[in-house]
Amino acid sequence: MTEDGERDMIVTDSTDGSDARVRLTADVGDYRPLSVAERLVEARRSLGLTNAEVAVRTRVTLRHIEALEAGDYSAMPGRPYAIGFARAYARAVGLPDTEIVCAVRSELEGTSPRPESGALNQFEVGDPAKTPSRLIGWLALLMVGALLAMGGIFWRSYYAPSVALPSLVPDRDQKAAQVIRNQQAAQPQMAVQPHAPSNGPVVFVAMEEGIWVKFYDDRGKQLMQKQLAKGESYTVPADASGPKLWTGRPDALSITVGGTSIPRLSDSEQVMKDVPVDAVSLRTRSLTVPSQAAPKPTPAP
Repeated sequence: MTEDGERDMIVTDSTDGSDARVRLTADVGDYRPLSVAERLVEARRSLGLTNAEVAVRTRVTLRHIEALEAGDYSAMPGRPYAIGFARAYARAVGLPDTEIVCAVRSELEGTSPRPESGALNQFEVGDPAKTPSRLIGWLALLMVGALLAMGGIFWRSYYAPSVALPSLVPDRDQKAAQVIRNQQAAQPQMAVQPHAPSNGPVVFVAMEEGIWVKFYDDRGKQLMQKQLAKGESYTVPADASGPKLWTGRPDALSITVGGTSIPRLSDSEQVMKDVPVDAVSLRTRSLTVPSQAAPKPTPAP
């Protein structure tokens, strides 16, 4: 019997045989089930514990224990915390935790129902409120243009066709080479030997590994540029207009014109540029410029 004329009793449910603690009101004659807070407080008091001792046992802060005993679920960080704290409290005072958890869920549903699911905000064609503004459209266009410009710069930097290499010799060497070419052009050309035809395929063969060469015509159009492997050959196209050669290793290139070997362009390592490599020019050069005996071409491996 409580001080306000109420008393507690155990009532057996006829459906499943479980016991439920209810409070019987003497002046009305009806009963109501105890709340979770009331059950937790009565169980704690029956064990002679304080709420601070329960906080130590459950490792739940005292203010959350007090909120549970007051039935104030709004003081909890959230629904999962309220359920977890109630479960730990029930186990600490010997109450069935599953039953307490179900009762907490029922009270939470009654005090703070779940929010309604939000409506799906779908895009509707022609809705001015959901149509992108002109500013967004211009910004998107500018971003696309910037991406295309960056892609063009990247392509030109890494994938553009090869360009002419910078000069590898000082200006004085270039002037000296130009003087030699002018002298050669001023000298009268000697007659070509009858037994050595002045035309025929011009073939260059690398005598060492990694010989860089660049062939181009009189308009600067590139015919071939690469590093030749040892024994690798290149045939100057017969229809090329004024073909020329640029290399830093003329001493490592053997030359044949129409199958006949002619002297190399130089017997030492040096940079030579704009050297005519058509059949007539090479024949004339071999007759007018002193050179060592022509080496035999190295066959390709």
